[in-house]
Amino acid sequence: MMKHDARTTDRLGHVPAELGSAQSKLVYLTLEATGGATATDLSELLAMRKLSVLSVLSSLESEELIERTESEYVVAN
Repeated sequence: MMKHDARTTDRLGHVPAELGSAQSKLVYLTLEATGGATATDLSELLAMRKLSVLSVLSSLESEELIERTESEYVVAN
């Protein structure tokens, strides 16, 4: 479930250099802005096919840029 708490956008904008595709940047920044989301949440929010979202999430996770918790994906610390 996506968190809907108020967050400042001060920390948004830093995109890791490892992110090459527009989709990976979009997913990463969305996770950063929302504080975490499920693959389904991301698919609906970004109007992307869930299979594409899962592929991007897998890539970001393998690069250790994001982590999977019990219920969602979050930006790695």
